[in-house]
Amino acid sequence: MHVSCLILGAGAAGMMCAAQLGERALVIDHAKAPGEKIRISGGGRCNFTNMEVEPARFLSANPHFAKSALARYTQWDFIDLVAHHKIAYHEKTLGQLFCDDSAKDIIAMLRAEMVGARLWLQTSLIDLRHDGRFVAELEKDGARNVVTADHLVVACGGKSIPKMGATGLAYDIAAQFGLKVTETRPALVPFTFPEKRFAPISGVAAPVRVSNARAGFEEAMLFTHRGLSGPSILQISSYWREGEEIIVDLIAGIPLADHLKAARRTTGKRQITTEIARHLPGRLVDHLAQDMDWSGTLGSLSDNRIDEICNDLREWRLRPGGSEGYRTAEVTLGGINTDDLSSKTMEAKSVPGLYFIGEAVDVTGWLGGYNFQWAWSSGWAAGQTILAR
Repeated sequence: MHVSCLILGAGAAGMMCAAQLGERALVIDHAKAPGEKIRISGGGRCNFTNMEVEPARFLSANPHFAKSALARYTQWDFIDLVAHHKIAYHEKTLGQLFCDDSAKDIIAMLRAEMVGARLWLQTSLIDLRHDGRFVAELEKDGARNVVTADHLVVACGGKSIPKMGATGLAYDIAAQFGLKVTETRPALVPFTFPEKRFAPISGVAAPVRVSNARAGFEEAMLFTHRGLSGPSILQISSYWREGEEIIVDLIAGIPLADHLKAARRTTGKRQITTEIARHLPGRLVDHLAQDMDWSGTLGSLSDNRIDEICNDLREWRLRPGGSEGYRTAEVTLGGINTDDLSSKTMEAKSVPGLYFIGEAVDVTGWLGGYNFQWAWSSGWAAGQTILAR
């Protein structure tokens, strides 16, 4: 069997690419259904893009690489596609767009756009070679099939969430064809701490600013049995390395020093912890009080001591023991080295007809729909290039 384009992976990027190519494309995936990561994303409602997409919100060894694809197929183009299919959606915080109903609406939309494209599910890649054309040996329904293709698009993602079938296949294919792969790491992932440090306050959440020397994010933080999670932690995890500290500002935007000094004048007999608990979750205050010596009443506090308390809360330094790894990471940081790809077409510079798109590439977005937009943009760029040939 010969096809114009063989696409490995029926995820967001692969289906978007196939939508451009129609009957010229054969898409294969080992899963039972297409778009499984789409289905579970955003709590089942799919944070499909962000209204504030810009290249600065993507990590890569080459920060300029993503610019071309993101400019050629923008968040507004995808929003138009969603509207065309009459999918109701809404904005949450920070420009994040979600389906009103279900992430399955996005999968159905992409399937509808793949007019004429063939989709083989529960299909495994057994062997791959190149002898002027790409030759793939596939196994489907217990039978072996040999498919030749003029173009091969690798859209099989990274290593994140292996229970969904994630593997390092894209990196193996890159190595086979002589392309470099940058270091890969779990990204957008919760932190773990030794001895379940925060287990007693598991479930407590608070708005904070989390930062390190590279970046800072002001969003919610969640204490868990294993450590720390929540949007701010997932964001900073992409900029964190083992052994490093993070700085948590627990009173970001709260003029706590002013509140404490005012309360000292009017309710000096009130316990310090009682007053702080008016501004932070009570269980968190009780936990912190054990380490920060908040015994006594407001009336006993000097201005200097109030400033010390506030500085401790503003610069709470923590050293995670590690992360939860690929098991819960939303994406994989790193991947196919962008030096080996065309930023306009996503084609390998040294292997004409070979393309890498989506999470497999060394382009990783922030939390909030950015990684889906990269899938749409890179898939569109590759598909349009193949379509024109």
